[in-house]
Formats: sequence, structure tokens, C-alpha cells
Amino acid sequence: MRYRLMGKSGCAVSELCLGTMTFGAETDEAGSHEQLDMFVEAGGTLVDTADVYSAGVSEEIIGRWLSDRPTDVTESVVLATKGRFATDAGPNGSGLSARHLTRALDASLARLGVEAVDLYQAHAFDPHTPMEETLRTLDGFVQAGKIHYYGLSNFTGWQLTKAVLTARALGLREPVTLQPQYSLIVREIEWEVVPAARDAGIGLLPWSPLGGGWLSGKYTRDQRPTGDTRLGDDPGRGMEAWDRRGSGRTWRIIDAVERVAQGRGVSMAEVALAWVNNRPAVVSTILGARTSDQLAANLRAAGLELSTEERETLDEASDLAPGDYPYGELGIEQRSRDLAGG
Repeated sequence: MRYRLMGKSGCAVSELCLGTMTFGAETDEAGSHEQLDMFVEAGGTLVDTADVYSAGVSEEIIGRWLSDRPTDVTESVVLATKGRFATDAGPNGSGLSARHLTRALDASLARLGVEAVDLYQAHAFDPHTPMEETLRTLDGFVQAGKIHYYGLSNFTGWQLTKAVLTARALGLREPVTLQPQYSLIVREIEWEVVPAARDAGIGLLPWSPLGGGWLSGKYTRDQRPTGDTRLGDDPGRGMEAWDRRGSGRTWRIIDAVERVAQGRGVSMAEVALAWVNNRPAVVSTILGARTSDQLAANLRAAGLELSTEERETLDEASDLAPGDYPYGELGIEQRSRDLAGG
């Protein structure tokens, strides 16, 4: 397991992160604790959760694991959680206001059984709360010793840049990380979000690096998913829905991942994770496993480096091929210049 600094901070985290959205939902407490044990034993340090994962149960499960294990096991854990989405039905029960975030963080700390979390993240942008209010609140959490760093999640490029520049203008601490959806299937963040993050020195913590399981090789063109898989249980499930994501481009990407995996003698999941994990600005890639066997397979991606030829194969198969300005070929050309002149 390799370690990288978390954005412009001095805090190092493992290159793979344990995502815990399945805890309390698809994974029971015993299975969740087994995953945590396995992750830490493999050298993993960054554990990510949120107050809305299983309505707070994910945080409670992690809290009981932290209290049940000896300090020499838990000391290495860099704990991250998030707040923003609805925790009650009232008008102030969601968002990035000082009122909601203060209550949300206090509730998260209580469920986790800790005095502070290492990374607290704004789970999504809030169009109703002034950015200044949100950032002053997060900066205040650091001053109060409730969090050590803060980050963002699911922000677009302009939202990220606004947050960074507002923090600088007010003399406040800046965000150190951003959690975006990122995979060979979902590369749109490379147009604006990745450049904005690199410009600000923000590290990326990609979620859904396997495209909701599509890149693990579990699905085939000629058979709709059945059985004990996410799409087998619910073919219309969110962003990874079968009819929505099963495009010609997706199958082209899957074919390329399979070719590289066979050539390397590794699993398709390892290849897909290695591609994401070594992209510009990526600090730690979030693994979301339902079972310990899935987690064990994904952890084998630690340290896997793809060759230039392998990366080019995957890049070509997953190219979004923007045809027009500003993301197409002419836009790229006009945004660069030869230092020698001309």
C-alpha cells in the first residue's frame, strides 16, 4: 500500500480508501467489522462514511469497531465523514448552513464515538446558503478541534473554485480534498473539475471507480443482470442503471479492460482501479464492497501500475470524444501555446 498527502495538507493517507456506504444496508455489522479489520491489516488508513449512509447506522457501526479494537489497530485510521443531506424533514434539516452543519457534525461525532474526525466534507453544493457562511462554519470546526481538515464532495469546477477563492479572500482554511464520481466510464470531470482541483492543490477521492460494478466484469452484453448483484436486485438503480449505462461506449470500455486484465493476469477490477488511482490529482480511490471477498479482490489493486501502452488502450476506449469547442481539439489547441513562439 502506498501513501499520499491529502491535498495541500501534511496528512498522509493510503492510496485506497474504504467506503462504507454499504455498512448497515447491504453489509451487516459483523461483515462491516470484518472489512474494517481486513482493510487496516492490508495497510489501509482512510475510512470514509457519511451521516446519511444507512440513516447514520454506518457511522454507528464504525464507532463500535473503533471502541472494540485496541488503540494500536485504530491509531492509523484517518476518519472521514460528510454532512449536507437531509437528517430531518424540516426546512433546516439539510444544507450547508451553520445551523445544519453544526448539528450534523455533533450527531456524527456522537455516533462515531470520537471527539474529532480527520476530514469533514460538504456532501454536495447548497445553492441557498452563502458560501461565506459554510466556509466560516467549517473553519470554525477546525478551530474548535472538532475536525482537522475539511473537503468537498460532488462540487462542479466553478463551485470548487468559488469555495477556494472565497476562503482565500476571507483568510480562512481552504478545502484539501474533493470527492467526485470518476471511472473509465465517467470521465467528464476531466474537462473542468480536475483542472480546477489541480490549480487549487486539492486532492481527489474518486467514488464509484468501478462504475457501479460494470467494470468488474460481472455483466455481459447478451444477458440482463439477475441474482445477487446490485443491478440484479434493481436493474433501474440510479446512475448505473442497466438501460442507462449499457451503451456501446460502455461495452467498448469493458472489452478494453478485459484485454488488459488478461494480458496482466489480474482481475478486471484491479485494472479499472489502477487506472483511476494513478490519474492526475487522485490521492485515494474509494472502494465500495458489499462483501469481504469483494474487498480482498479490490485491495489487490494497491501498487498496481499500468504500462504506457495499457493506459493508452484504456484511454482510447473510454475517450469521451468531445466534438466541439471548448472541450474538443480546437479548444485544447487554443488553451496551449509553444513557449518558443508561433
